[in-house]
Amino acid sequence: MSISSRNVVEGTARAPHRAMYKAMSLTDEDLARPFVGVCHTGNEATPCNIHLPQLALKAKQGVADAGATPREFSTIAVSDGIAMGHEGMKSSLVSREVISDSIELMVRAHQYDALVGIAGCDKSLPGTMMAMARLDIPSVFVYGGTIMPGMLDGRELTIVDVYEAVGSYDAGSISLEQLKDIENAACPNAGSCGGMFTANTMASISEAIGLALPGSASPPAEGARREAMAYDTGAACARLLLETGIRPRDILTLESFENAITMLNAVGGSTNGILHLLALSREVGVDLTYEDFERIRKKTPHITDMKPGGSYVMNSLDRIGGIPLVMKKLLDAGLLNGDCMTVTGKTVSQNLASVAPYVPAGPDGSKLQESGHRGDGGAGAAEAPGILRDTDSPIHRTGTAVILRGTLAPDGAVIKTAGVEMTTFEGRARVFDREEAAFEEVSRGGIVPGDVVVIRYEGPKGGPGMREMLATTAALVGQGLGRQVAMVTDGRFSGGTRGFMVGHVAPEAYVGGPIALVRDGDTIVIDTESNLIDVRVSEGEMESRRAGWQRPPPNYTHGALAKFASLVGSAAEGAVTRPVVRQ
Repeated sequence: MSISSRNVVEGTARAPHRAMYKAMSLTDEDLARPFVGVCHTGNEATPCNIHLPQLALKAKQGVADAGATPREFSTIAVSDGIAMGHEGMKSSLVSREVISDSIELMVRAHQYDALVGIAGCDKSLPGTMMAMARLDIPSVFVYGGTIMPGMLDGRELTIVDVYEAVGSYDAGSISLEQLKDIENAACPNAGSCGGMFTANTMASISEAIGLALPGSASPPAEGARREAMAYDTGAACARLLLETGIRPRDILTLESFENAITMLNAVGGSTNGILHLLALSREVGVDLTYEDFERIRKKTPHITDMKPGGSYVMNSLDRIGGIPLVMKKLLDAGLLNGDCMTVTGKTVSQNLASVAPYVPAGPDGSKLQESGHRGDGGAGAAEAPGILRDTDSPIHRTGTAVILRGTLAPDGAVIKTAGVEMTTFEGRARVFDREEAAFEEVSRGGIVPGDVVVIRYEGPKGGPGMREMLATTAALVGQGLGRQVAMVTDGRFSGGTRGFMVGHVAPEAYVGGPIALVRDGDTIVIDTESNLIDVRVSEGEMESRRAGWQRPPPNYTHGALAKFASLVGSAAEGAVTRPVVRQ
């Protein structure tokens, strides 16, 4: 077992280093133990992360009780919900890279031997896991937990309901007072957005891929169960270091990524999960491609009825057993690789051996599951009898994270079909070169049935940063147009987006992809059954347009966003940054 921290604290030459540690109240006994970094993304930027420093304290206690010395540090986290709909969203995806880079630098600089990672909002989850994969030291991830749903007139609310209410208000469907009531009720406490949006999607994936403890994804952000999970994670990380030596690259195999893709589709998760899994695979040298996503999707049933496309929030899933219950159902159906190693030191199959199979409740709430992984009080199953389906009677026969290709996206694009009833859409292009222009047109009622809203120059390089379009998509849904229009962009969508919305179009407009050549009135065809996205313009006409196309000037010429734009690759490869190597 390699203990890198000994490079820092052993020998007479390291007396100054030990002196600095002793200034922080460490003793010689503390210094004699291996060091475990306990990283969190706590801040006051978002309710997703505001409680993470308290969870870090619990994780540190778990590390110490298991025989190692914890060293806490923090890194940034951007609030996607608060950055949404304006220039700030360009910083969101960039923050994923900054988070992974900053964790790497802290661990390398101080020679920590292992790592606990605690994260809440969307990009902090993959950013933390990417750092773990890159460093390849014993590591365990733990999610900060989901927010509880807001309640208004007996209806559960999430932040997406507020975004959609803005569209309803603009359309005159609700009053300003009603909008204010929704705003006041939607977010009652700390935690990440409540539906199967990006944070809960990536938390579910963290269990399926083996980097997090079983049952860690679904408990609410606030409460004794979440604190206990943080403690257990700290102890588990120390055990990996002191006993088994299992590292992320022992866990992150192609088969474990296949399990993650299965989970993404089974829960109807965010399209951002595709982007982040591609990025994570690049950190460990697994050659994950869009073809792998389609191969797994086509044999994975969609079995959980989760918002935004469905009816329930993460807290409801937690009350009937959480992600272990979903994994057990998938494993029993032969849809998971049960031999994959996990941070428990056991395989997926071994972890799930004690999870009782789920028995769906009948219309009267009978036959409730008696699971050892119940939520607080253990009585919630009756509240969500339809949340989890059998694999032979799913919501959709195939998964919901669909890859499209065609003349508009030769390198690929993505769409989430959870909650989307139609499989084809043909309409006329309405082209916008910035999200703000599209949102203004939507707000004034300028988008009508049959339109395909095209938002371009919002890709990894062109934005830069692939802004999410939740404000615009939610406004369309709020106006009642969710089933009557489509959207296509080289940017991204929030996990809270619903409707016929295609993102991650590659090549992006800024590098001259076909989306840069689309004009108002062009016919665009989208077909999720045949994986097609075409612009019905002749090759000759497209070549003529290409001859007259000029790349616009960059939106940033210095600072972090400019650096990101200069190094980032295609969305079809995870939109990761790569160093420029000069021979």
